[in-house]
Amino acid sequence: MLSDTKVLEYCHGVGGSYCGKLLANFGAEVIKIEEPGLGDPARRRGPFLKDIPNPERSGLFLYLNTNKFGVTLNLDHPQGRDIFIKLVSAADVLLEDQAPGFLDSLDLGYERLHQINSRLVMTSITPFGQTGPYRNFKCYPLNLFHAGGEGYLTPGWDGYIPNRPPLRAGRYVGDYESGISAATATLAALYWQQVSGQGQHVDVSQQQSLMALNSVEVRLYPNFGAIASRASRVVSFGGILPCKDGYVEMVLYEEHQWEALVNLIGNPEWAKQDKFKNRASRAQNRTELHSLLGEWLQHHTKEEIYHRGQALGVPVAPYNSTKEVAESTQLAHRGFWVELEHPQVGKLKYPTVPYKFSRTPCKAGRPAPLLGQHNEKVYSQLLDLSWEDIIKLGEAGII
Repeated sequence: MLSDTKVLEYCHGVGGSYCGKLLANFGAEVIKIEEPGLGDPARRRGPFLKDIPNPERSGLFLYLNTNKFGVTLNLDHPQGRDIFIKLVSAADVLLEDQAPGFLDSLDLGYERLHQINSRLVMTSITPFGQTGPYRNFKCYPLNLFHAGGEGYLTPGWDGYIPNRPPLRAGRYVGDYESGISAATATLAALYWQQVSGQGQHVDVSQQQSLMALNSVEVRLYPNFGAIASRASRVVSFGGILPCKDGYVEMVLYEEHQWEALVNLIGNPEWAKQDKFKNRASRAQNRTELHSLLGEWLQHHTKEEIYHRGQALGVPVAPYNSTKEVAESTQLAHRGFWVELEHPQVGKLKYPTVPYKFSRTPCKAGRPAPLLGQHNEKVYSQLLDLSWEDIIKLGEAGII
C-alpha cells in the first residue's frame, strides 16, 4: 500500500527502527542509514545467535530491520551531509531519533530540509519531545518506562508487593509503543501530504506514548485527585493462579462471571457459603477462596481450563511460554511465521504482522541488511554515482 513511498531512517533506538519496520511492512521502500564501521547500536545488543557476539548476528537488529535496505553514511563529513541532502530530496519520509537540536547543528534540521523538499514528512522520536524543559534530558528504557507512569503500576494483580523497587516490563516495551505511535502519526501525515501536497514535522514524545497506555489511571489525579498505584491494580479475587502445568489468569468482575466459574469447577458446596455470596464478601475472603479454587486448578491443565472456561463465559486465559507461542497451531495456520535466509545467520523464522489484507497481502520480504549491504544499489540508482565514485567514498570514510 506504500509501495510508492520512500522512507529514510536515521535512527539509533528501538522505537525509531520499529517505526521503520512497520512502514516497511506496509510496502514502503525503507533505506536505513548507519554510521560506517559502527552501524546501528542494536547490532551490539543481544541476544546473539548461539551467544556469539557479532554485529551481524544480533537478534534485536535482525528483528527490527527486516524488509529494509541498508547503507552507511558519515554525517560528520561535509560530503556525507551533501549526500544526505540529496537522499532527502528524493524521499517522502525521514525518520530520526537523534537528540533535539542535533540535526540543526549539522544544518540538517526540519526547516532546512523543508526548503529542499516541501513534501517531506519528518518524524522525530525523542524521550520527551522537541519542546519543553525536559527536551534535552537523556533517557534509557528503565527511566523512560517510569516517565510514562507504567512502572509505578507494575506489577499489579497478584504481583503487588508493598515498597517493591522500580520495575521495567519486558526489555523495550516503552520503545516499541513509541514506534507504534510514530508509525501511526507518520501515516496520518502522509495522508495529509497526499491531500495538500505538503509535508510537516511530526514530533513524537516517547513519554506521552507510554502515558497513552495508562489513559484510565492518568486521568484520575487531575480529575479526582486520586493516585493509581500497584495496590489499586490488585483484583478483588482471581488474577494469576497456578494450575497443573503452569498458570492461568482470571479477571472476574461481574456476578455472571462468578457463576460461570462455579459451573466450570462443578458447583462445589463451598461456593454456596455466605462468605462467597457477593463480590465484596469474596474479596474479603480472597485468600481462602484462592486456596479452594487452587485445589481444583491443580488437577487441570491450562488448555483444558482455557477452552472449557471460555465456552462457559469465564474470562480466563493461559500463560504461554515462548516455546508454546512459537509452536502455536493458530499462528501456524495464519502463516504468522516466515523463514528468511540471512547471509550470516542462515535460515531463521521471523514473526510477521498481526493483520491480513484481502487485496494486498504481506510478503515475506528480505532479512535485515548487512552493514552497508545496499550502498551500491542505493547510491547508484538514487544519486547516479558510479562504482568508482562509491569506492572512493568508502575509502574516504564517507560511506
